[in-house]
Amino acid sequence: MPKLDASQTQQSSRASRAPLTRLAGPLAVAAGALMVVVEVVIFPIVDRDDRVGTSTNSVYRVSGVVYFVAFCLLVLAAVAAYSWQARTAGRFGVVGLFGALVGTMFLGGDLWFETFYVTYLADTAPQVLDADPAGLLVIGAVSSYLLFAIGWALFGLSSFRAGVFPRAICIAIVIGGLVGFQSLLPPFGIVLGLAMIWLGIWMIRTPGASEVVS
Repeated sequence: MPKLDASQTQQSSRASRAPLTRLAGPLAVAAGALMVVVEVVIFPIVDRDDRVGTSTNSVYRVSGVVYFVAFCLLVLAAVAAYSWQARTAGRFGVVGLFGALVGTMFLGGDLWFETFYVTYLADTAPQVLDADPAGLLVIGAVSSYLLFAIGWALFGLSSFRAGVFPRAICIAIVIGGLVGFQSLLPPFGIVLGLAMIWLGIWMIRTPGASEVVS
């Protein structure tokens, strides 16, 4: 009888966690793959000395939209991946998750600005893009880079401490986060993108691991 009760409890746990855990792997792979593809595509296009020329490039504009989608998926992937280790991650795990979410939202806002508004300025007031940024714009940009890098480094460290994901993957996420300080400029976002692909594939191929900590 106790065995039956334990089995029923395990099935109930799987049923309640299945939707989120099943999505974690595909979300991580999708986010990482889009990040890598976009960075490879725009690498020969981005010219830091010619913002107008870069912003008017149609391939760059399409890539910006795709990259923004990747960042949306990255937020979802972080939440879904955290669900795998919520029981063992502790308070540090919550800090890591919040750091990744806030950092991605900040840099995602920067990406939205670059993708939609800067390209608009390139068409209507290109002279504005030749001016040196100052004031709140600089503060906002730098804080976005820092929060993204620190947030994902914390997520990787908290995952390493939780012990659910392979340590090599956690270290790759930490490195990807730190290198991702300039992830809006290729090729700095590729490292985190590859780390997310690696994590996603591992979660897809190891579905039972999420139940060990449940």
